[in-house]
Amino acid sequence: MTTDATILRSHRLGIAGAFAVQGLLFISVTTRLPRFQERWDLSELFVTALLLMVVLLAGAGSVLAEAGAKRGGSAHVLRVAFTLIAIGLALVAVAPTRPVAIAGLAVYGLGLGGVDAASNMQAVALEHRWGRTILPSFHGAWTLGGIVGSVIAIAASNLSITASLLPLAVVALVMLRAPLLPPEQTAGADAPPTVAVDIPWRRIGLIGAAMVLFYMVDTAATTWGPVFLKAAHGAPGWLLPMATLPYLLASGATRLVGDGLVDRFGSVRLLRVGAVVACLGLAVVVFSPTWPLAVVGFTIVGASVAVIAPLSFSAAAVVAGTGVDEASRRARVDAVIARFNQFNYVGGLLGAVLTGAVGQDNLRLGFAVPMVLVLLILPLAGVFRAEPAARHTSA
Repeated sequence: MTTDATILRSHRLGIAGAFAVQGLLFISVTTRLPRFQERWDLSELFVTALLLMVVLLAGAGSVLAEAGAKRGGSAHVLRVAFTLIAIGLALVAVAPTRPVAIAGLAVYGLGLGGVDAASNMQAVALEHRWGRTILPSFHGAWTLGGIVGSVIAIAASNLSITASLLPLAVVALVMLRAPLLPPEQTAGADAPPTVAVDIPWRRIGLIGAAMVLFYMVDTAATTWGPVFLKAAHGAPGWLLPMATLPYLLASGATRLVGDGLVDRFGSVRLLRVGAVVACLGLAVVVFSPTWPLAVVGFTIVGASVAVIAPLSFSAAAVVAGTGVDEASRRARVDAVIARFNQFNYVGGLLGAVLTGAVGQDNLRLGFAVPMVLVLLILPLAGVFRAEPAARHTSA
């Protein structure tokens, strides 16, 4: 048992590392969007098109990850996806022309989707073996990686894109040696169910809609926040990552205390209060007269919406596994998690594209979109209500 526990802890560290590196790389790229704009002389509309391309390719990468996991396991898919990210970042870093840079972003987007899907497959598989819910800690690792990425972006603000991105490509390659769950251990989690299961997709779709709204807000803040500080307030280049860093710090703090908040207030109340507070925080951003006040707004938003994503995955697992035996519960949860990640990219699409398209002449208008839409969480929060006995507490 001691050996088994040690092995599980090793796998947990490796999977958490995958989440952390993903957060590091994603934030490192998004905080450099203003630099990409300057280097390649891109308009807000062109940047919007690039973000659309990355989001769509990430969705494709997620679909391919599901198919790949059925054959070689999610650990193999995760390593291939990190290799694609490394290649994409290297291409962007050394690109002599705009088309080469765009090609690099395309490869990066494909790898990003694969990492996102496969890391969640690994996390759920380990959660089954661990015996209790541990998914929020993995999302916290993503946030921690994003915080490190923001700090690095600030420290490396005077470096060229080449000098700042090439080391990140190396970091992606380091993950090839991470102690992930091997295929024979994840086969049950990654493989499709062998028997027909009655999955309540309608309720799971409503939970997914809440996650769409979260990623819409999250992507708007992390992707367009630095551009907003520059376009709306003329903030100096070294300060642009400040739109993202406080947001991530607040998100990380909320996720650290998220389990206790859910126990005290319940998921439904926590989500509804978070939606209202997020709306107010985005209003601060939209109407901010100075960049420090805009940063305060982004911080409020991060603190208010951070638990939506992990609660969404947990709620989907609860709904999928309620009222069935262990074998059927595993089949249901595995089938749901393999597809649930797609809601991520719908939200990313709305956050990146709607914010940029509506705000191409004035980003304040762009941020007004998530400010209004986040309130849709108020009616959706009720679907997160579940009896305590129905919650997943054992593998």
